[in-house]
Amino acid sequence: MAKVVSLKKRAKVNNAPVHADIKDPLQAEKGRGRIEWAGRTMPVLNQIRERFAKQKPLEGVRLAACLHVTAETANLVIALKEGGADVALCASNPLSTQDDVAASLVVDHAVSVFAIKGEDNDTYYRHIHEALNTRPQLTMDDGADVVGVLHNERTELLEHVIGGTEETTTGVVRLRAMAKEGVLKYPIIAVNDAKTKHLFDNRYGTGQSTIDGIIRATNRLLAGSVFVVAGYGWCGRGLAMRARGMGADVVVTEVDATTALEAVMDGFRVMPMSEACRMGDFFCTVTGNIDVIRQEHFEKMKDGAIVSNSGHFNVEIDLKTLHKLAKGRAVLREFVEEFTLKNGKRIIVLGEGRLINLASAEGHPSSVMDMSFANQALASEFMVKNHRKLEKKVYAVPEHLDQEIARLKLRAMGVKIDKLTPAQVKYLGSWQEGT
Repeated sequence: MAKVVSLKKRAKVNNAPVHADIKDPLQAEKGRGRIEWAGRTMPVLNQIRERFAKQKPLEGVRLAACLHVTAETANLVIALKEGGADVALCASNPLSTQDDVAASLVVDHAVSVFAIKGEDNDTYYRHIHEALNTRPQLTMDDGADVVGVLHNERTELLEHVIGGTEETTTGVVRLRAMAKEGVLKYPIIAVNDAKTKHLFDNRYGTGQSTIDGIIRATNRLLAGSVFVVAGYGWCGRGLAMRARGMGADVVVTEVDATTALEAVMDGFRVMPMSEACRMGDFFCTVTGNIDVIRQEHFEKMKDGAIVSNSGHFNVEIDLKTLHKLAKGRAVLREFVEEFTLKNGKRIIVLGEGRLINLASAEGHPSSVMDMSFANQALASEFMVKNHRKLEKKVYAVPEHLDQEIARLKLRAMGVKIDKLTPAQVKYLGSWQEGT
């Protein structure tokens, strides 16, 4: 059961106790500063928050959010609350919670938070159930775990749910599979597929934060090393770009011919993992698939190869097999574990194979999450207004919302762009005029 955290010392939450399960409410002051600092570079979300405070588009809506509990997420949650939502928040990854941020959300904003950094798998799912105990009408997922639990274990709650949103590629893949099989019970907006999300968050956010996580965990030099990026989707593109910028010799592995060709054209060496595993000093998986690095790769790696993951789930590295192959294990420093194989070679795994940018670092910079979470806020508002018109399937973020977020971001950056003239609009919409 969740703990009842007493907030009677803080008048701004009306002296009411809040159901929560966090590490330490006394960390709230530190978290308060982090939340404010992140909010300073989230101008789009701040504008949405100001409008939400006036219009209350989410008034009385119960919302269960399963997201990385970071300072950026806190700013989203605060905006949703300003809009009138009753938010319950749990973590979408056992290692991604910032405990001080969780404390501030509970103490300063009376949000029911169920998240502790380093929680075990049982606690992780118990926290999801705690969030669902609020009988949500909206779900907000990063990986579709809330949707999965609702459809498999808490089906009695589905009658309350009017819609949801999904933050990441992995979750969207799961949800589209559910919709294709006809088992999805409510409409969901794929926030990940918005241009202002995946073109920026996935590429620039993942690229920078993953490198940040690897360097914080290891304090190793990337320049002059061979850095293997598994997967060249938008996250892989960003990671490869940043690793090359740090001076690494970047190798890309891929399964899609067109994407592999693009990586070649971008100037990277492309080869199968069976070849790349022999030469890599650093490895990072960003595919969203299982067993990308597995036994035959471990056995061929260099002594001391460093292996990490920045895909949503900890399934891309076959850790179960690595555990069986190892004759010895040792934690060398926080988030750095060494596995010694029977042939004497040592494989280093970072962050338990979980999202390294959140396990050992702080996730994406706030300025890029500004657009992602603006999409989440506006998609939630859209779902409340339009859910009766929607079928039980996965929808794209409406184009006009995507464009509005881009316009607001440009305005905040002081960037101006051209507008089409009436003649140009007419020309683009006609077929009569040729060369």
